Amino acid sequence: MTSLPMIAQTAGKGAARAEARRRARLGSGRRPTWRTYTVLTLTLVASVLPLYYTFLIASTDMPHLNRDSVPSLIPQGEFLTNLRRVLDSEQVDFSLALRNSLVIAVITSVSVVFFATLAGYSFSQFSFRGRRTLLGFIVATMAVPTQLGVVPLFMLATELGWQNKIVSVIVPGLVTAFGVFWMTQYLDSALPRELVEAARVDGCSMLRTFWSVAWPAARPAAAMLALFTFIGSWTNFFWPFIVLGSGNPTLPVAVALVKTSLTTDYPLLLAGVALTTAPLLLLFVVTGRQLVTGIMQGALKG
Repeated sequence: MTSLPMIAQTAGKGAARAEARRRARLGSGRRPTWRTYTVLTLTLVASVLPLYYTFLIASTDMPHLNRDSVPSLIPQGEFLTNLRRVLDSEQVDFSLALRNSLVIAVITSVSVVFFATLAGYSFSQFSFRGRRTLLGFIVATMAVPTQLGVVPLFMLATELGWQNKIVSVIVPGLVTAFGVFWMTQYLDSALPRELVEAARVDGCSMLRTFWSVAWPAARPAAAMLALFTFIGSWTNFFWPFIVLGSGNPTLPVAVALVKTSLTTDYPLLLAGVALTTAPLLLLFVVTGRQLVTGIMQGALKG
């Protein structure tokens, strides 16, 4: 890296001052201090502690928990037993719940990314009458509580014969206002209109322009949107609990049903919570590095 005195000699003091400000913003040449490591350590502990506490409760049994309400920091070795009790529960079919959660999360993630990217591309690159008004209306729907639409949505699902079917959970989540807003803001800053216009001049159709020009630029944001949507669908409890019930549940609903049947068996309950959380942790472990790399590439391209 060229030193600041060398820049001052070759390009002038103004260029050296500008480079110094740029390096200060980027943190170039600065090493993390003990304060930085302290904050990161506290953040890591605060994030891991609830998960570890869940594992501690899930690895004990009720007699031990009744004797000592504060569990030992060392697991008691009952986790696999409690997990087997959850999977063999007579109240809920957890294999069915796992399959339902996986199908719903995958389908809604793919659908939201596809439709939100198309909508974001249209809002960010095309000028048409009512564009700002329509986008403002879509964003305004994010302020409407989900509970307000439950009654008409339940009536519609009943009329269509979708009650106790996972299609009643999939269809309302095929596209989200947050996804449209997210992709619109990202493509507005990451995709220059000149590239789109150049592709159209070269004879590309609208869909070919989207696939060859817009989609490569949108992939970092689309990956994050897919992750957010997958997590939201996987942990969604309110609407599936209402429309699915105990006959065809998702994982959060299955855990709640176990809690309803055995309200005091906390090791069994938290073993179910651990079973629900484990796929999300595995997803972060597998895709975390790729997601960060994609975000950094998108930032550099922008």
